[in-house]
Amino acid sequence: MYQKLEECPSCKHTLFTNHLICTDYSISQESFALVRCNKCGLVFTNPRPDEKNILEYYKSDQYISHANKSNSLINVLYKFARSFTLRSKYRLIHKYKKGKRLLDFGCGTGHFANYMSARGWDVTGYDPQMESINNLKIKFIDNIQKISSEDKFHVITAWHVLEHVHDLKGTLKLLRKQLKKGGYLFIAVPNLNSYDAKHYKNYWAAYDVPRHLYHFTQSSFKSLASSCKLSVVKVHPMKLDSFYVSWLSEKYQGNNNVLSAIKTGLKSNRLARSSGEYSSLIYVLKA
Repeated sequence: MYQKLEECPSCKHTLFTNHLICTDYSISQESFALVRCNKCGLVFTNPRPDEKNILEYYKSDQYISHANKSNSLINVLYKFARSFTLRSKYRLIHKYKKGKRLLDFGCGTGHFANYMSARGWDVTGYDPQMESINNLKIKFIDNIQKISSEDKFHVITAWHVLEHVHDLKGTLKLLRKQLKKGGYLFIAVPNLNSYDAKHYKNYWAAYDVPRHLYHFTQSSFKSLASSCKLSVVKVHPMKLDSFYVSWLSEKYQGNNNVLSAIKTGLKSNRLARSSGEYSSLIYVLKA
């Protein structure tokens, strides 16, 4: 079943403009329409599969963020980049920490959660696709709403997760509720205003329809955060994402041109030095 949204998931405005038609190149080959809210600028997939039916679009080893089995070149490089990114995330969080209780919301295969646990953090993981969680050395929960006030977190992370959830504002408000006083929320999402997004257009891999339901600019994300009584303290880049996304985008165009992907990734990062519009961004938020 498909849901057709009559209101913007962020601001509830009812007027939209057609943005793009994108294809699910990685799994189903189906096409999906994206619209832009005329008020807050949020781009979202509309209509979209409902919460039950969208699970069919995750059932493939091609969905790399939950797959560990593939030995393809792109997956090998993805794992290499992941090691670098884990260290970067750890250093970033360490700058803001007020304590060591951490919830990794959408923990996937658990690499980040395990990494933080091995460095002395008290980590809890949550992922709606529980079958993807294996060999974790951490606690995990299946219902965030059951967390008691005594068990709230100093840090909550959501790495490329928010764009997947059907209840956008409800999820963000729930995460805010689970933060201890003075705690921080780290949310990473693709950036619709990046050079690679504009370069690849409907082939941009970070559209990832229909799994990605929302497509943020800095402005639309900050508007969403504000409506959920969260303030953006700082925005940090994820510089490796431009290369990975560009490589997948080249593949979707039928080129599979690694050199072209590297050039686009480099150009995206170079232009972002002045604009701040990197391929993916980490938003640091406080209640």
